[in-house]
Amino acid sequence: MTTDIEELKRRCANSYLSNDDLLPTKQTWNWYNIFAFWMSDVHSAGGYVFAGTLFSLGLNGWQVFVSLIVGILIVQVLANTIGRPSQRYAVPFPVISRMAFGVIGSNLAALSRGIIAIVWYGIQTYLASTALLVTVLYFYPDLASYSTDSILGLSTLGWWCFIAMWFFQTLLFLMKMTVIKRFIDWAGPAVYVVMLVLMIYIIYKAGWSNISFTLHDKELTPGQSFWNIIVGISLIVSYFAGPTLNFGDFSQYCKSVDHMKRGNFWGLPINFVFFSSIAVITISGTPAVFGKLLIDPIHVMGYLDTPLVVLLMGLTLLIATIGVNIVANFVSAAFDISNVFPKVITWRRGGLIAAVVSVLILPWNLFNSPETIHYTIDVLAGLLGPLYGVIIVDYYLIKKQKIDVPSLYDPTPNGAYWYTKGVNVKAVASVLFGGFISAVVFLSPAEWGVSNFSFFIGMIFATLAYITLNRAVIQEKAA
Repeated sequence: MTTDIEELKRRCANSYLSNDDLLPTKQTWNWYNIFAFWMSDVHSAGGYVFAGTLFSLGLNGWQVFVSLIVGILIVQVLANTIGRPSQRYAVPFPVISRMAFGVIGSNLAALSRGIIAIVWYGIQTYLASTALLVTVLYFYPDLASYSTDSILGLSTLGWWCFIAMWFFQTLLFLMKMTVIKRFIDWAGPAVYVVMLVLMIYIIYKAGWSNISFTLHDKELTPGQSFWNIIVGISLIVSYFAGPTLNFGDFSQYCKSVDHMKRGNFWGLPINFVFFSSIAVITISGTPAVFGKLLIDPIHVMGYLDTPLVVLLMGLTLLIATIGVNIVANFVSAAFDISNVFPKVITWRRGGLIAAVVSVLILPWNLFNSPETIHYTIDVLAGLLGPLYGVIIVDYYLIKKQKIDVPSLYDPTPNGAYWYTKGVNVKAVASVLFGGFISAVVFLSPAEWGVSNFSFFIGMIFATLAYITLNRAVIQEKAA
């Protein structure tokens, strides 16, 4: 592989579609590194809250776990499917997407994912800074006067905490991928240790008799329960849609497809269900300990009265947020932005651009305005399902799992993936069609009961459209 990489670098040196970060890379990761990747993604404040909010659907314990298991198994299948071409050819997601969308059209896929990543990078950093703020005020209550003013929607102390988190993350993220790999290798297990400590603390305070896997008082009919299980499954898949789509950014480093699949198995169904169980047990004990149900771990911190537990909780949320920002947001945004102008924007520069933009959008204002997020990011996220559909059909049915790697960097009409002026119109049209359907479904009235399925519906329509437009080619390949 080393010889192949060096030959590709030589052949693509003058191409404006390449840089050292986008060319095929050395594959040194084993299954544990992939496992650690998913731990960093799952072990977050968002993952903690998500597990608890599934009960708001009115499901009891075993029904929630059915949703968790089935949903995460679907995510595992998607990760194995979308990650395979990157692992086989050792190139990141935006480069792989060139085979389907064209060497220029791939920016549709890259920027759709990249913009979402930048916004959530800012929001996650803000949430981590909030946990830091709570921790600082607990140990230094005299600073409370600096937390009541407002500068562009954030207090003075809030700004200092946000800048501190942003600066630390930026320093880490601008290091080599090997450093990032070391961080995610220990971050996930570290969060596990602290979460187990918190769970034991809550059980000790509440008593096991007050721990329940039923966090609601709704009574549902069998039909309603079944429907809500399906909704829960869809929500889980949608929750992981972003990091799973750009999973190729990490699977490209994997030694073999077996290592990738093994890491996905331990990192997704096993790890996700175990972490969710810890979260549910901890949440279920909060009424007995604090007098009210607390789903958000940051809110839990505000009720704690043990300095050591507060410190551990704060550190957990900080580490967890940095971890999820790495795997779900920063790396993706860095590769995606670099793909737009490879000769000018390296991976590091792309990451720095993403970090700066994440501040300029004032993410706390976005987070505190659900409607803004709903009508911007979530609608844009409607393109994720269609992107899955087109890339999977193109790689497995049209390309038959064979990619001409040099052509991924060929900006001339002679290149295999030039299509029409660098754009595969059929792929772009299919994504836009599926995205439009997905947006309509997502924005549909709540009483229709279909908005939670926008990911799947968008993917299905885009897939059918792309198959239809390429029916002759697919039939020829099948023959």
